[in-house]
Amino acid sequence: MGKLADDPEEQVPPTLSVVADSVVPPAVQRFRLRGLGGELEGKSFDSSSDRLQIGSHPLNEVEVRDRTVSRFHCEVFVDRDGRAWVKDLGSRNGTRVNGVRVREAELQEGMVLRVGQLELVFTPLAERNELPVAPVTSFGTLVGSSVPLRTAFAQLAKAAAKDVTVLLTGESGTGKSEAAELLHEQSGRAGKPLRVVDCAAVPANLLESELFGHERGAFTGAIQRRVGVFEEAEGGTVFLDEVGELPLDLQPKLLRVLEAREVRRLGANRYLPVDVRVVAATNRDLRAEVNVGRFRPDLYFRLAVLTVRLPPLRERPGDIPLIAKQLLGRLTLDEETRRALAEPAFLSRLQLSPWPGNVRELRNHLERCAALQEALQPASEDPSPQHLDALDVSIPFSEARRRLLDTFEQGYVRALLDRHDGNVSRAAATAGVDRAHLHRIMRRQKMRS
Repeated sequence: MGKLADDPEEQVPPTLSVVADSVVPPAVQRFRLRGLGGELEGKSFDSSSDRLQIGSHPLNEVEVRDRTVSRFHCEVFVDRDGRAWVKDLGSRNGTRVNGVRVREAELQEGMVLRVGQLELVFTPLAERNELPVAPVTSFGTLVGSSVPLRTAFAQLAKAAAKDVTVLLTGESGTGKSEAAELLHEQSGRAGKPLRVVDCAAVPANLLESELFGHERGAFTGAIQRRVGVFEEAEGGTVFLDEVGELPLDLQPKLLRVLEAREVRRLGANRYLPVDVRVVAATNRDLRAEVNVGRFRPDLYFRLAVLTVRLPPLRERPGDIPLIAKQLLGRLTLDEETRRALAEPAFLSRLQLSPWPGNVRELRNHLERCAALQEALQPASEDPSPQHLDALDVSIPFSEARRRLLDTFEQGYVRALLDRHDGNVSRAAATAGVDRAHLHRIMRRQKMRS
């Protein structure tokens, strides 16, 4: 068995908890994976939530020892529309469905899933699994009534009540930093310090000192002793943003903090005990990073004690009007502009945009509307985009989407850098993203400023 896995004028106060229309947990179809040979012969695995993860690491619901299977090989899940999918997690030997190698593919009854040298048959079951969701449409300043987000709210509420290490995952702009702050504010450590380190923004040669501190004379330029964030946050919380960017040589030192709750400053001879809670966030899939050797599996194991995924806006367009009203409530607007931006027609149009930058992009768009005092069309909304005419419908949806997003990122960033003569800082400011995020896009698309 698998492991448990309106009123247009209305403004939503940032901390309001609204009772959802239905407090009955939603249900998803249960499914079974049945082994066809090898070590899986005669074994079957039933889902107990909305997904099953397959791999050789103990964190997987389906754990196998076959050497051709990666630590985190693939996962099978049911989406909000009730369709079943398999997604490869950056495995070494790939995932195949009925003999065809896939990155992501929809599954039908009887399809054979090949993982390394092992095979499993997919079968949907008549039973359904209930998903735990929060009975309210907010967690602090995070708002939304969709099932994916209310599922995250339920997990965040449980995490806030305990001292467990939390890993927040999701695309850039989905609210991971806000969620980390709320976890601290609603925990028993709220009266103690919260220290934040953006692992992508701090240069690698300074990151160790930022995290763990240093003694005077520990290296050239260390003219005085410095206390690291783990000591500064004594009794409180350390939030490691973009932890997937942490260099490999620092990962064992972070692992020691998580396991032994002690740190050693650079140049010091002894370890110091620390009492902190760690919350980490990443927009990367750390399971894939583990598979390719860029992230230590033992560190991932310690960080992923409780994993909370914050869904992108395109998976929950129904939340956009509620979020927009909240964001508008934070802006200084004259009544005419506020009325125009709260019109149902304008809010409905916002739901048609994919918002690749998620809530951050939505906020920037509303701020532009406020500055110009008119309801602008979203920049990413194009009723008849010419580039869609050339889409290849013979390839899987996930592959077509990836290619389209790659094309968009390359074209947008190239034009943005040209406009600012290659100055990444100015380009990032115009795009409404932080400089580190723009650098990550450039690296992913193999672009140079």
